[in-house]
Amino acid sequence: MSKADQIFVNMCRNILDNGFSSEGQVIRAVWEDGSPAHTIKQFCVVNRYDLQEEFPALTLRPTAIKSATDELLWIWQKKSNNINELNSHIWDAWADESGSIGKAYGYQLGVKHQYKEGLFDQVDRVLFDLKHNPYSRRIMTNLYNFEDLHEMALYPCAYSMTFNVTGNKLNAILNQRSQDILVANNWNVVQYSILVMMMAQVSGFEPGELVHVIADAHIYDRHVPIVEEMLTRPQYPAPTVRLNPDIKNFYDFKPEDVIVENYEKNPQIKNIPVAV
Repeated sequence: MSKADQIFVNMCRNILDNGFSSEGQVIRAVWEDGSPAHTIKQFCVVNRYDLQEEFPALTLRPTAIKSATDELLWIWQKKSNNINELNSHIWDAWADESGSIGKAYGYQLGVKHQYKEGLFDQVDRVLFDLKHNPYSRRIMTNLYNFEDLHEMALYPCAYSMTFNVTGNKLNAILNQRSQDILVANNWNVVQYSILVMMMAQVSGFEPGELVHVIADAHIYDRHVPIVEEMLTRPQYPAPTVRLNPDIKNFYDFKPEDVIVENYEKNPQIKNIPVAV
C-alpha cells in the first residue's frame, strides 16, 4: 500500500480527532455564500517521504501529476507570475486583468541577487551550489519577501525550500505556513518531490528525502464529511514515477518528461468547495 496514503490518513485522523476548532474566532476565510469557513487544525505537522522507497502520490483519490508538474515549472523554471504562461486555471481567481498575480511565487525566484561568485536568481543559485559546493548548508530559497507582500495577490503558502546533500542523495525540506489539507496537501507533496528529483538528476545525485513542515495544517468544516469518506477508501500501491533520463539541464524539463506508470487509484472527488 502507498505510504503516502498511510501518512495522509494518520494526519487527517489526528487533525479530526485531536485538532483545534476555529469556531467562535474571527476568521478571514469565507465560503462562496459568504458564511465563515471554519477549520479544525493541528500546529506544526511534519511528514517525511523517502523518494528512494516510493513516489508519494495518493491513491485515495487521484493527483494530477502532470498538471502539478506544469504549475511547478511555471514557478521554478519559467519564474512566472502571469497565468497566461500556465496551462491550468488554478490561479485565475487571484490574477488581474493582465493575468498577473503580482510580485509572488515565480517573480520572487526570478529576482537576481549579487553574490561574490556573480549575479544569480534563487533557482540558478541552487543549481550553482549543487554543482560547485554541494555540501553547503546554505542551499535554500525563500518566497516570503516582506518588502513585496503588499504587491502579492496571495501571500506564499509553500514559501521555502532547503536543500541538503548527504552522501549521494539530495534531500529537501519544504516549509509551508498554511495548508488546506484536502485540496492542496498531496498536490504540493507531488510537486516538490518532482522538484527534488529534477534537481538531483541534473546535479548528479539520487533523490533522497522530502520533509514537509506545515505550520497550520487544517481541514475546513465543509470538507470534514469528504475527508471522512476518503479515509475509508481502499489503498493501492504507489505509482512508479520517473524522469526522462536524457534531460541534463533543469530548464529543459517539460511536464511530459515526468513518466507515470501503474497509477491505480480511487475515483476523483469532484466539486470540492474552496474557501477564499
